[in-house]
Amino acid sequence: MTQPPACGIWVTGLPASGKSTIVAALRPQLEALGLTVDVLESDEVRRLLTPQATYSSEERDLFYRALAFTGQRLVAHGVTVLFDATASRQAYRDFARAMIPRFIEVAVECPIAVCMERDRKGTYEKGLRGASTTVPGLQSAYESPANPELRIDTTKVLAQGAAKLICDFVRAKLP
Repeated sequence: MTQPPACGIWVTGLPASGKSTIVAALRPQLEALGLTVDVLESDEVRRLLTPQATYSSEERDLFYRALAFTGQRLVAHGVTVLFDATASRQAYRDFARAMIPRFIEVAVECPIAVCMERDRKGTYEKGLRGASTTVPGLQSAYESPANPELRIDTTKVLAQGAAKLICDFVRAKLP
């Protein structure tokens, strides 16, 4: 039996919008379709690439290029990649789309006030007290996807339901 073709799925949204929870629910659903799946989670990868992260524009440009390149290599070797990363600029996601033939952009939508309530990492708190000056949606811009393949409002859809929507979309695209 041959494995279905791999793809790259970029789950983007504000910090604490629900990306990681959706990705955690999505992975086993995609694996049930016979896909080999790996997750590129931005916090984990950042600890390796930029252990003393400054989140400057230059550093973010380099980081997201490296993340897209890594994902592209995995997809080329038959691994479906879930990008669990804010990627606050459309250019970051467009770069990945240009590199990965089967690319799906998922916009996780959630009002910033709700994200702030959900924020277990303290990202927004750091931003509000001035310990961080680059929080997307707070001090720096977050460019919401203009034309994603899917939009998911996490105030209306729980993670399992969101994962099912994405999985159904992928299933419909499989040969």
